[in-house]
Amino acid sequence: MTPSQMARIHAACFPRGWSVGELDALLAKPTTIAVTSTHGFALLQIIAPEAELLTIAVPPADRRKGHGRTLLSQTLRTAAAAGAETLFLEVDANNQAACALYLAAGFVQTGTRRSYYAHDDGGRSDAIMMSRALEPGT
Repeated sequence: MTPSQMARIHAACFPRGWSVGELDALLAKPTTIAVTSTHGFALLQIIAPEAELLTIAVPPADRRKGHGRTLLSQTLRTAAAAGAETLFLEVDANNQAACALYLAAGFVQTGTRRSYYAHDDGGRSDAIMMSRALEPGT
């Protein structure tokens, strides 16, 4: 999947999607790994023994079909294979579907960043910080 394709998907998923340039810069880093499928992508930053899920994006038309769960499972395996022992992420507290996905995958809440996300309507929402231990072959 190209950065241009990723940018289109990301823009469809988030109020402020990442640009092609931003994605190019992330993908140029040796610590960034892209996990892609025909139904979306995830970006990981790995500095073993830790990894951070930077984003996971499945286009709205492909949601509620198990694609996000499959992509997250691939992401967990990729992080573990790269030597990560723990995967961290932040998710908008208002994104109930994503929060449920992460909880079902074994993530636990480790903290909250109050009023972290700004919204187009001027409102703000919290970022929920989560983590999950990884085992080889996760």
